[in-house]
Amino acid sequence: MKKRNKYREIEDFLADESFRLWMRSKNDMAGWEDWTLDHPKRAKLVEEARLWLLAMKVPEHDLTQEQLDDALQNTWLKIEQKEQSPKRENKLIKVWNDGWFGKIAAVLVLGLLSFYAYTNYFTAANTDFYQEQIVAHAEADGLLEQINNSNKPQIINLSDGSSVLLQPKSKLSYPKVFMGNERKVYLSGEAFFEISKNPQKPFFVHANEVVTKVVGTSFRIKAYTNDSDVEVLVRTGKVKVNSEKAYSKSSQKEIVLLPNQALRFERKNQTFKKITDITTDKSISSSVRSIEQLSFDFTDIPVSQILKTIELAYSVEIDYPKQELKKCHLTTSLNDQPLPEKLKIICKSIGNNSSYTMNGNQITILSKGCN
Repeated sequence: MKKRNKYREIEDFLADESFRLWMRSKNDMAGWEDWTLDHPKRAKLVEEARLWLLAMKVPEHDLTQEQLDDALQNTWLKIEQKEQSPKRENKLIKVWNDGWFGKIAAVLVLGLLSFYAYTNYFTAANTDFYQEQIVAHAEADGLLEQINNSNKPQIINLSDGSSVLLQPKSKLSYPKVFMGNERKVYLSGEAFFEISKNPQKPFFVHANEVVTKVVGTSFRIKAYTNDSDVEVLVRTGKVKVNSEKAYSKSSQKEIVLLPNQALRFERKNQTFKKITDITTDKSISSSVRSIEQLSFDFTDIPVSQILKTIELAYSVEIDYPKQELKKCHLTTSLNDQPLPEKLKIICKSIGNNSSYTMNGNQITILSKGCN
């Protein structure tokens, strides 16, 4: 394993038989996955080497002749430049002598072809690369992982009082307790976030190639693995969105979104499109969910109706003493409040030592009636 610590080029990985075995058959007898986690700076090289292996399976007739000619010409120019270096020449000779490479006429020619393979053939397979790397580091830090394999949304309560409504076929990785001066979670799929306010400890959502930063607000992120776009939609408050690359470089080129604004990140072109009025975008306006439409401002409204609104918004079931709360009415604003805070406010307003318990999507309210 010490040998691979010296790998600095894609060819180094491709020449390693154990690496090829891992990529092609997922046989990780040599411990490549653990090594990659321990060397996050090499993750990009590992991914590029993987794409080279995939590119070797690209049918030639699926590329135009012009693309093929340009790829060959540009790649051979790179080869000629590398051959001018004695060290590189020795390495190329060593790689060429490898029996596996001997079956391929100049494997480096496929280097540029891998770009076409990536954009034209393997986008769906690789769109979750950033998320895979992020979650890999997250798992190394001992984060909890919630995967929604059901057919309805699941509510997740975080240690800071924030709540997340996780949609089906989605995954959230998060710490049991937020430590340090930042709060970070990792999303693959779709979720609606309601973040508790804490200006001294900003909240970050890493979702594939996009990072969303907030202090206290509610918003939705849609970042499924095979989707061509990542979408961020703000319901209340303000969020700042950046690309994962810019975030890793501490770039300040953030895009600010206000209520009823959205942003679409096009993965293929790596470009952002800000939507200042979501009603003008059919795709986003048609995907708005109940929790993003319902109002949580209540004026002299029966408690039973307020609880029904919460059930519709969060896809939860609330068990409460209907007879005891039959005559109870509340006037309150629960906008921009995470679900646990909404329930606390309701119970406090009802009084008489009212309380609630929560087990997944099942909520139970205990009360002897209004004050």
